[in-house]
Amino acid sequence: MLIGLISDTHGLIRAEALAALHGVELILHAGDVGGESLLRELRGIAPVHAVAGNTDDPAAGLPRRVDLELDGLRICVTHGHELGMPRPDSLAARYDAEVIVYGHTHKPLIETRGRTLIVNPGAAGPRRFNLKPSIGLLRIEQGKATAEIVPLEIP
Repeated sequence: MLIGLISDTHGLIRAEALAALHGVELILHAGDVGGESLLRELRGIAPVHAVAGNTDDPAAGLPRRVDLELDGLRICVTHGHELGMPRPDSLAARYDAEVIVYGHTHKPLIETRGRTLIVNPGAAGPRRFNLKPSIGLLRIEQGKATAEIVPLEIP
């Protein structure tokens, strides 16, 4: 199964992000979405599970956390701001899952803590902190998860 990971869009869905997500079976958005119209565009590619980030309007009704089980793996999606500055160790201590997807820092990251794969796809929205926009891809095959960061080539 191929899953698209996206975060910190802040209302901007780039054509490059849509192209990079083409062909995924599911999209997980780790917060700071920026509005329902953005989620509608993503749903044009695949089903979407999204969580609320610290800048999302509470009236949008997004959950703070999504827990899924895919191919026997427990996956937790959170924005991470509930931990202040989320780090792999604090995320692994707080959430009991084989895969944790988070956002908030805008910094792409793939690390493992014990049996837990921790992924931040980076920020796909407006450029901030001198970081290049990116998304992530999560592959689940035979009960194992691997991830990669896909930088978005912005003209």
